[in-house]
Amino acid sequence: MQIELMRATVADAQELWKMQKEGFAELLERYQDVDTNPACERLEKVVMRLEQPETVMYFILADGQKVGAVRVRDVGDGWKKLGPLWVMPAWRGQGVAQQAICLVEDIHGADKWMLDTILQEAGNCHLYEKMGYRQTGAPHVVNERMTLVDYVKEKK
Repeated sequence: MQIELMRATVADAQELWKMQKEGFAELLERYQDVDTNPACERLEKVVMRLEQPETVMYFILADGQKVGAVRVRDVGDGWKKLGPLWVMPAWRGQGVAQQAICLVEDIHGADKWMLDTILQEAGNCHLYEKMGYRQTGAPHVVNERMTLVDYVKEKK
C-alpha cells in the first residue's frame, strides 16, 4: 500500500470536517468528551486552522484514496505539535498512521515534536512510543472516562 500526504487548503475544509467527524465519532461515543473531541468541532474551527500560518494540514492518502488527515503546527523554538491525526475506521490497523507520521517527520524534521493522546487508547500510546515519543508531564483528566497524556520526541 502506497501512503502519501497531500496538503489541504481552505477549499478542502468541508471535506476535512466531514472526515474528522466520522474519524472521531467512535471515540466521542466511548469517552463522551464533547468539549474536546474533534467530532464536535464546528466547520469554522477547521477553516480557522487551515488559515493559520503556523499550521499545515495534510490528507493521508492510501493508494490515492483519502483515508485520514493530520495537522502539523509550529509552536515555536523549533517545536512542532502533531495532531489531530486520524485514520478512517476502515483503514485502521494497517500501518497507515505510522507511515503518515514518518512522512510528516521527513517533511518537517524528526526532532522536537509534541502531541497528546488518550491514555486509555493503548494502541495509540503504543504507536507513539514505537515511533520514539515518550510520555512527559502530568496526565490531564478530561472526564471520568478519559485522560490525556503528553508525548515529546527529541533527538539526544
